[in-house]
Amino acid sequence: MGNLFAGPHLWIILIIILLLFGAAKLPALAKSMGQSARLFKGEMKAMKNDDAQTPAAGDSDATVTTTAQEPIDRPADRDTPPRSS
Repeated sequence: MGNLFAGPHLWIILIIILLLFGAAKLPALAKSMGQSARLFKGEMKAMKNDDAQTPAAGDSDATVTTTAQEPIDRPADRDTPPRSS
């Protein structure tokens, strides 16, 4: 199976994009895509830094607290009779 976006196929796709968006809007589209890529990259770096700063599971300094939650009373649960063991 050959490369899907090779030679004439790539040119046809580029021409269709040019016709859809127009030559005037292409620079603004490229600028917004670049800004989005930079923002995404920055968020990924921030997430990696947050992960690196959180204590590992085996650390003695880390304490984990959990709270018990009440079971959800669903309408279907109320309509069914209790099971007998």
